[in-house]
Amino acid sequence: MAGGITETGEPYSAFVGLIYMFNLIVGTGALTMPKAFATAGWVVSIALISFLGFMSYMTTTFVIEAMAAANAQLRWKRRELEETDESDSTSDYSDDEVITRGRAEPETKPILSIQRSGGHGGQADHFDIVERVEMGQMASMFFNKVGVNMFYICLIVYLYGDLAIYAAAVPISLMEVACGNHSCSSGSVKYSDTDPCWGPVTRKDAYRVFLAAFTVCLGPFTFFNAQKTKYLQILTSVMRWIAFTMMIILALIRIGKDSGAGHPPVASLSGVPNLFGVCVYSFMCQHSLPSLITPISNKKRVGSFVLADYVLILGFYSLLSFTAIFCFDSSLLHDMYTLNFTDNCQVLDIRFLRYFLGLFPVFTISTNFPIIAVTLRNNWKTLFHREGGTYPWVVDRIVFPLITLVPPVVVAFCTHNLESLVGITGAYAGTGIQYIIPACLVYFSRRHLEPVMGRDAVNKHRSPFRHAFWVWFVLVWAASCLMFVTANIILTDR
Repeated sequence: MAGGITETGEPYSAFVGLIYMFNLIVGTGALTMPKAFATAGWVVSIALISFLGFMSYMTTTFVIEAMAAANAQLRWKRRELEETDESDSTSDYSDDEVITRGRAEPETKPILSIQRSGGHGGQADHFDIVERVEMGQMASMFFNKVGVNMFYICLIVYLYGDLAIYAAAVPISLMEVACGNHSCSSGSVKYSDTDPCWGPVTRKDAYRVFLAAFTVCLGPFTFFNAQKTKYLQILTSVMRWIAFTMMIILALIRIGKDSGAGHPPVASLSGVPNLFGVCVYSFMCQHSLPSLITPISNKKRVGSFVLADYVLILGFYSLLSFTAIFCFDSSLLHDMYTLNFTDNCQVLDIRFLRYFLGLFPVFTISTNFPIIAVTLRNNWKTLFHREGGTYPWVVDRIVFPLITLVPPVVVAFCTHNLESLVGITGAYAGTGIQYIIPACLVYFSRRHLEPVMGRDAVNKHRSPFRHAFWVWFVLVWAASCLMFVTANIILTDR
């Protein structure tokens, strides 16, 4: 979402890459998952999240294969240019022979026969993932103009949803800490937006005050460039692990004492559409894979590490959500799960830790908001950019930042229902980024390179799901999900 985890040229081990991927995937979506589990039922939830985890893993392998194909394509283009330059500088060839050497030869001479400069004496593997090729660049390489525009539109819609979720999550947490009753008798209280916060000021008013403060403090970063620092990333990662581990342990302790108040249903189909969106959002990492995978120094076992990461994340989500739905009454679960610990002293009676969990989303989400905003602004610029053209100063520095910042803030001003925001963002734009785009990338990258490299060329990073059946299966699944979610929204409104 936010661009590169590390700058190009800072390699790290596969194990570190696994940790980065875990931290990227396990974010805000995990905090909205317990309520979605409670709404859909525990049997339906575990079945759906397991299947969606498998689907996300499959499309992750699709993106990695497409990245390797893109690297091979770049090397191929570079070789064509080198051969053309050599031909132009040699006077022993006629014009026809130059054309033959520059264009016809690449189709007959195997690409894998080219030696890598500075290699170890063996043949170069042109599918090595060395250059970081972002998804937008891959779309430009393998899609036509319509496909590229559709990619950017899907990405922009997703980033808007992300910003709206973040813009709502921080003020909600601040409102709950400022307005919530932190006495030990408030665990069974469900507040409404019209309840008073500070005298005549209602909780909804307080939320909007915090939203305005959040916009004033972090909005200006949209007009400039911002990047994550290594130490800020480490700090937020440590806080994330402490908070999630604390919530799991506290819930397990309460359940172990037979004090759990949760009695979730086995299955409730009415909650499935929203659970689907939450799960898709919570497994999202495909758009950032180039930034995660490329710096890994030894990619020989990257496939195994990715599989292990998904198994670990699936177990973590299941543990977090199951302890939540059996610890707390389903009707009292908050959209933001951390808030269940801020007003219930039966679960946590240490005031400092209650405030830490209550403010946890504020610290972690606030650091990501400027990064996502800058990413969205740059994608807007890329979508409308024409080669050789430049934007006027007002458009570049004022218009693009404003169209980036204003819509998500307006959405957050109108609603702070995080479960619905996460569900809609994941169900629509998330489906495109997690399913449709990876499937199309791997399909067209295979078609694009096969005439040049031949059927015998083997992409060492190819997906285990290499048969075309899996590509079409993902596309049919994505289309079915979109129709199901849309039909449910229409029927629910009626």
